[in-house]
Amino acid sequence: MEKKNISISFDDFSSVNELCSADKDLCNEAVLAMKNSHSPYSEFRVGAAIKLKSGKIIHGSNQENVAFPSGLCAERVALFTVGAQFPDDPIESIAITAHTDKFSIDSPVSPCGACLQVMSDFEQRQESSIRILLYCIGKNILLAEGIINFLPFQFIEERLVN
Repeated sequence: MEKKNISISFDDFSSVNELCSADKDLCNEAVLAMKNSHSPYSEFRVGAAIKLKSGKIIHGSNQENVAFPSGLCAERVALFTVGAQFPDDPIESIAITAHTDKFSIDSPVSPCGACLQVMSDFEQRQESSIRILLYCIGKNILLAEGIINFLPFQFIEERLVN
């Protein structure tokens, strides 16, 4: 037996004002995206903003449906929009934020496993990592370079795409 370790790396900013202007702008775009959330059941609004290599910004927001689990997370709404409309424009970064009136969100909210796997697939397709910003409004921001820092055991099966 051989014991192995996995380590992750991320930056923890105490305020959005500590970010470079491009990252700060993308976090603000995620807040704008959240305004289109359709979340009448959970009342948990999520917004995602993707910056493409061309400079385009793509918004996504969670979209719930009374027929659970027919809804879709903000991240996948944005990612699938990129795949459908801008397949040749690589993703540079994604900012994700959330808000609810039910309680205080005191730390950044991470994407679910399905969203992380979709991000992984995009990284594989574009052969480059995606910068991921998790923005807790009015609080801290986590920044990681690449999905490996969130999903170290990604499902990657190259024989399925050949």
